Amino acid sequence: MNRYLPSRREFIKTTGRVAAATALAGMSVPRVYAAGSDTLQLALIGCGGRGTGAVVDAMSVKSGGVKLVAMADVFAARLEQSHGALSDGHGDKMDVPPDRRLIGFDGYQRAMDCLKPGDIAILATPLAFRPVHFSYAIQKCLHLFMEKPLSADGPSSRRMLQLAQDASVKNLKVAVGLMSRHNRAIQELGQRLQDGAIGDIIFMRGYRMSGPGGSCFSEKWPGGAPSELLWQIARFHSFIWASGGLYNDFYIHLIDNLCMMKNAWPVKAQALGGRHYRKSPEGNLYVDQNFDSYSVEYTFADGAKMLLDGRCVAGCNEIYSSYAHGSKGMAVVSAHGDCGMPSSIHSAQNPQPSNAIWISNVKPDETNPYLNEWNDLVDAIRRDHPYNEATRGVQASVVSSMGRMAAHTGQEVTYDQMLNHADAYAPDADKFTMDSAPPLRSAPDGSYPIPMPGIITQHEYAMT
Repeated sequence: MNRYLPSRREFIKTTGRVAAATALAGMSVPRVYAAGSDTLQLALIGCGGRGTGAVVDAMSVKSGGVKLVAMADVFAARLEQSHGALSDGHGDKMDVPPDRRLIGFDGYQRAMDCLKPGDIAILATPLAFRPVHFSYAIQKCLHLFMEKPLSADGPSSRRMLQLAQDASVKNLKVAVGLMSRHNRAIQELGQRLQDGAIGDIIFMRGYRMSGPGGSCFSEKWPGGAPSELLWQIARFHSFIWASGGLYNDFYIHLIDNLCMMKNAWPVKAQALGGRHYRKSPEGNLYVDQNFDSYSVEYTFADGAKMLLDGRCVAGCNEIYSSYAHGSKGMAVVSAHGDCGMPSSIHSAQNPQPSNAIWISNVKPDETNPYLNEWNDLVDAIRRDHPYNEATRGVQASVVSSMGRMAAHTGQEVTYDQMLNHADAYAPDADKFTMDSAPPLRSAPDGSYPIPMPGIITQHEYAMT
């Protein structure tokens, strides 16, 4: 590369100084007081299941005073379905007439234009659009809730880290949908481990091994409507440019909650993975870019290891949990799922009820981490507390991408190599229209470039 790009250590050091620059901001958001009459207005950009669920959580915050006033998506049917579902249970907290139900790639701008500085934009589109939408929200002085992951490649990661700093300078509050960070059991467990409850953490492991989910395996685009671009967006788990593939989208929570236990990010990864089934049960060719099995060994600066095993194959043994092992015992981080309670600490390396020395006990009104993250965000807005999870969200995304690239190339990949990698998977996302070609075009047989470990080693797939 011809220009200097900052390392992981330098980005972390720089970000730590951002809060001190807040007073220098040219424009900061107005304070919203918890006891006042101000209502926090919401704009939803991306009306799929994640976005719709985020609105429900926002409308359920303890402090109240939240209203949805605009919605945007590229699929009219999906927007209307989301609007109908929200209206059924939360109609009193909605004011989204037809002229504020916005369709098209510019809908994010029109939706955010409906808000006043200090309101909240929810960014729940595929991650390729995150830098575009984040940048505009900062211009509009809006607080943010962004779904994970935040990036899938080096250029967008670097851009998002810069935008995270810009948001802090403007005193914007930014939440990222990594709900393990708001799981009260995992929060307490992390503090106990930092205090030495299991000694030095030397090994961690996470497993998400289940059947296929989401849109991770796709047959070829049938042609016609929707366009190939819109079809890829609808099948976003199948394409690295749109989601980071199933690895980033499915496994980032376990990666994040284990790194939270270590209070560090790994510096490198080596991995293996493969695709057992390239055809559907009906015999049709799968054209997506995913492996169906991944096993990634991450290494931290002190030599400690973290293993992430993922599998999306029907009929196999299913495991979905995470663990940390130390010199004096071990901990169950997530007992089930991405962050399922209870968390626990054990005096031996094999968790048994007889050797449990701590089991989490969470207040009944704080057992939902999805709601906790919204309560924490809105509380920070109303009390004007510093609150910006964007940098951490990008770091978790880079670590996920590092593991994915290690598996896809068959090479050891460092954090700095991933962060500074030149490949941009959707460089023109800000220019997309409903008639645009996709960033990844299919071959005449409908297939797409796939990872070829050991053959294509500097890129994740043949760049066209």
